[in-house]
Amino acid sequence: VQLQASGGGLVQAGGSLRLSCAASGRVASIGFMGWYRQGPGKQRELVAGVINSGDTTYADSVKGRFVISRDSAKSTVNLQMNSLKPEDTAVYYCNVRGIYGLEYKEYWGQGTQVTVSS
Repeated sequence: VQLQASGGGLVQAGGSLRLSCAASGRVASIGFMGWYRQGPGKQRELVAGVINSGDTTYADSVKGRFVISRDSAKSTVNLQMNSLKPEDTAVYYCNVRGIYGLEYKEYWGQGTQVTVSS
């Protein structure tokens, strides 16, 4: 699976950004699609994820502000980020996981920078 992320940038606090990640290749086996982020001096953390049933999960810090969505073909996952805060500044990574044959595999996108100015 290949992942191409887009949509990062610079925004003022309170603004919005939309991240998109397009998957190609063996997308039919994808069971989870999500976004992680890694801020300066911090560990990578899960921001939001969605599984095949449509169930979603969010980090507490983004609940009520971010919305994750995925198309039915499981080829694109989006992250709508509203009411952005300076602490949301990070490199955001797209992540997908699935069962391929007998193996559980995960794939990462290249990362896209989100900078929120105060």
